[in-house]
Amino acid sequence: MSGTPTNARSVAALGSLMLAAFCYLTIEVLPVGLLPVIAADLGVSLSAVGLLVTVYGLTVAIFSVPLTRLVRGIPRRHLITGLLAVFVVSTTATVTVGGYPVLAGGRIVTALSQAVFWAVAAPAAAALFEPRMRGRAVAAVFGGSSLAPVLGLPAATWLGQQAGWRVAFLAVAGLALFATAGVALLLPTSSPGDGHAAVGPEPDARAFRLLLVVVSLTITGVFTAFTYLTPFLTGVAGFPDGSISAILLVNGLAGLGGVAVAGFLSERAPRVSVLLPVGLLALVSLGLWLAAHHQLAVIVLVALWGFALPQVPSAVQSRILVIAPGRTDMASAMMGALYNVGIAGGAALGGSLLPYGGVRGDYLAGGLLVAVAFTVLAVAGGTATAATVVEKDVPGESRRPRP
Repeated sequence: MSGTPTNARSVAALGSLMLAAFCYLTIEVLPVGLLPVIAADLGVSLSAVGLLVTVYGLTVAIFSVPLTRLVRGIPRRHLITGLLAVFVVSTTATVTVGGYPVLAGGRIVTALSQAVFWAVAAPAAAALFEPRMRGRAVAAVFGGSSLAPVLGLPAATWLGQQAGWRVAFLAVAGLALFATAGVALLLPTSSPGDGHAAVGPEPDARAFRLLLVVVSLTITGVFTAFTYLTPFLTGVAGFPDGSISAILLVNGLAGLGGVAVAGFLSERAPRVSVLLPVGLLALVSLGLWLAAHHQLAVIVLVALWGFALPQVPSAVQSRILVIAPGRTDMASAMMGALYNVGIAGGAALGGSLLPYGGVRGDYLAGGLLVAVAFTVLAVAGGTATAATVVEKDVPGESRRPRP
């Protein structure tokens, strides 16, 4: 497995990475769809179940960079196989052994493996193919994660409502086992620092820092609201419990179009590829706050949410592999950390605001945060782009990243 794989093997290895990404994001956000079910079974509050998302995201945020630096010399096949094995074992153990404390602890262990996975998955996928195919390979991996809210969350939510939340978690662990086998058999053994995907071809520290800020604000705002989507739909908009999986499916199907749009714009209009979904997410959150009691409007807005949200990680990660000011795995680790700071911070903020503004108030607060992110990107993005053009015109100045 140490040599360059055949094309067919590369495609199969890429499929395994896509499945792994799908499983990781599904298990991370699954409590969102099963919030009342888990709370009732374990005898805890909705806020306590929401905290499962917070703790998971916070763990990824804290450990992404240090763990990636610690394991950066391990061959990718060995590393990703080990990470997925941890995913399978920890998820299986936590839903079969005990109650809420065991579940929370097991999710922390799973989150530790995810902290490294997101940092190395995109470079590993890109290295499977020639440089001219790098963009498509990376888009495929993050397309796999984008399919989690499209297929994983609604399907697992339905399964959890029918057979119990533990069965839903075990089903995701079973899929992850298939991904583990695929990676172990098909991914080449290579160091994260090898190959054409190890560094960005157009390093731009200013643009990278701007992306960090925008992603932090956007994801915090989104998950302030999205973490409590189920109680919003049932308790505020008045939908019956049995309709939640269908509404999430509408949200997910719209995401298929969003993923396609993100891939198209990332190659042809990189700045627009980030501006568009951030602006839509701000409008959707504020729109849900305003139209909370109009069910048709809520369904349309939830569909637009599904269309916009998958575009953010896809567009941002595509930009990172181009503008990373150093190694792409460390840049991805930094972005993954801040992305999960947003998930954790948003879930925590939404929970803390529940006693004051209720679930509906979370949508106002989240929408305002995303609106700030859009303003920062729209105003500062143009300045950063102009500065980059000036720097590239300076004679004799090297743009190669430092190791």
